[in-house]
Amino acid sequence: MRLDKFMKVARLSKRRSEAHEALEHGRVTKDGKPLKPGYQVKQGDVLEIHYATTFVVLRVLDVPLRVTPSVKPAGLYEILNRRRDEPSDWI
Repeated sequence: MRLDKFMKVARLSKRRSEAHEALEHGRVTKDGKPLKPGYQVKQGDVLEIHYATTFVVLRVLDVPLRVTPSVKPAGLYEILNRRRDEPSDWI
């Protein structure tokens, strides 16, 4: 499954277009390297996602073959670390 679609199915982004844009701008990395929207997600991948003010590190637990109502988003990944991004120049 493509990474942008996985992010939408797992509810890591609200829309696939948002996930696609985040990937195009390098805000999702694996082993320090930015990923493209077409990256094929595999079970066991450890991804770091940079949201506006938060970094989330997660491990992919399952990649569904098809998107059906029985797919539970919370069961697709586990959060390993979450931290707030607090730049020193915030006023």
